[in-house]
Amino acid sequence: MVVAITGITGNMGQATLKEVVKIKEIDKFKFLVLPDDKRIKKLLKTYKNFKNKFEIIYGNIGDKKVCEKLVKDCDYVVNLAAVIPPHSDKFPEKAIECNQVGVDNLVSVIESMEKQPKLIHISTVALYGNRNYKHPWGRVGDPLLVSPFDIYSATKLRGEFRVLESSIKNWAVLRQTAMLHNNMLSDNMSDGLMFHTCFNAPLEWVTAHDSGVLIANILRKDIAKDLGNVFWKKCFNIGGGAKNCLTGFDTLNDGFKLIGGSAKDFFKPYYNATRNFHGMWFYDGHELNDLFDYQSENTETFWAELLKSHSYYKIGKIVPKGLISTFAIKRLFKDDNSPAYWAKHNDHARLVAYFGGEEKYKALFEPWEKFNLLVENKNDLGEEIDYEALRNVKNAKLIDYKFDLDKDDSKINIDDLKNVAENHGGKLLSKAYNGLYDKYEFENCDGVKFTATAYSVLKAGHWISQIYKENVWDFDRLAKKDKIFAEIWYDSHDVNENNLYYFDDKFNAKMKTSEKD
Repeated sequence: MVVAITGITGNMGQATLKEVVKIKEIDKFKFLVLPDDKRIKKLLKTYKNFKNKFEIIYGNIGDKKVCEKLVKDCDYVVNLAAVIPPHSDKFPEKAIECNQVGVDNLVSVIESMEKQPKLIHISTVALYGNRNYKHPWGRVGDPLLVSPFDIYSATKLRGEFRVLESSIKNWAVLRQTAMLHNNMLSDNMSDGLMFHTCFNAPLEWVTAHDSGVLIANILRKDIAKDLGNVFWKKCFNIGGGAKNCLTGFDTLNDGFKLIGGSAKDFFKPYYNATRNFHGMWFYDGHELNDLFDYQSENTETFWAELLKSHSYYKIGKIVPKGLISTFAIKRLFKDDNSPAYWAKHNDHARLVAYFGGEEKYKALFEPWEKFNLLVENKNDLGEEIDYEALRNVKNAKLIDYKFDLDKDDSKINIDDLKNVAENHGGKLLSKAYNGLYDKYEFENCDGVKFTATAYSVLKAGHWISQIYKENVWDFDRLAKKDKIFAEIWYDSHDVNENNLYYFDDKFNAKMKTSEKD
């Protein structure tokens, strides 16, 4: 049994390696590693007892020949490779090369093979875009409205769609939620990215350890007995469980408790965006756990273990909070990924995307007492809300998909495709229904024709717009025509907004405002 893994030196990759080496049935591992990735030396030293099982292939996933070498003679390919924020923001070309072109390379190579390996592709919660208290719960099948200027989400969307639409016989797409790992705090203290996390954003966490256990259990279970229709050719959300459903403020607060403080001690309301983030609580997060029993850790135990393993957090308890705020938090205002930088340099496009405009950004320059927090039972409008009741999945308010997601696959018909297409503001052009994984021709609300499987459209939430081909976010206009998009977009955007967000050829954030259609 031969398993190829990309992204092995990343946080999820290292956690996965720790678990998969325990699977005795695997005779050989093939790892794709960038030539300049210094982390591989430490990994090889850690797993020196397994060196006879390891084959390291140095190269870039953006090189198709390298991908051919990687997947040759493999039984499984696990694609963990991704250029994620903040690196994707700093180096958008690399995000395109890895998350989009690289996935296309892997898929193309596997499609061409007579004996195809099974592909496990890691996607992301970022595809769902911004969520707030109106629809904090979601599931596979929800519309995919990637947030403006998030090149990571856009490229991951395109990569995932390539997998779903491929001719690979056995694939699985797993949308990873926010992940807790040992380098989390240090990784997020070097860039303005932390200010993108909305204080009231719903965030479900899973630990790197549990994610690694999941991948290992999938391989272990499938090697023992083919999972067949239960798992393969399906899309899942990787959740962390009910205890790990928090908000952005909860998460920051728990982190700062390690040094004896709270989020309010180190942050001000205007530090962080109020929309344009990504994250939600998974209504269907139990499905993978029911199959593979991987959820064992929660945020409380994670922070406790982090404190034990990193003694320097204890030092933070004796350092004045103002000093920490100045030298650890406020210094990041100079980073071009922070709202403070956007305001100083008149980045109007991002201020609109992340706050609704400069006026709304400046209105946040008030004390915490005037800021509405979900954890304090106030919604964004200042209305009373029961936060604990909101966190209870039994009270989940799901969107109207214009299709019953729980409908048995065997009962899906042509009318289901017609209905969803029409509610997207488009139409189904194909005349007959031939199965969930057959391709059908559609036309979107702009008259653009495209093909997609019934699974991609009905079960995975895909619907073609400009973002699938270009770095253009046109959801203000589309939501006026698309009832399914409108279900989510207008939770955090006004119906009177008419902004088109895009990157120019140098990846500068731009925006056009048009007259109302």
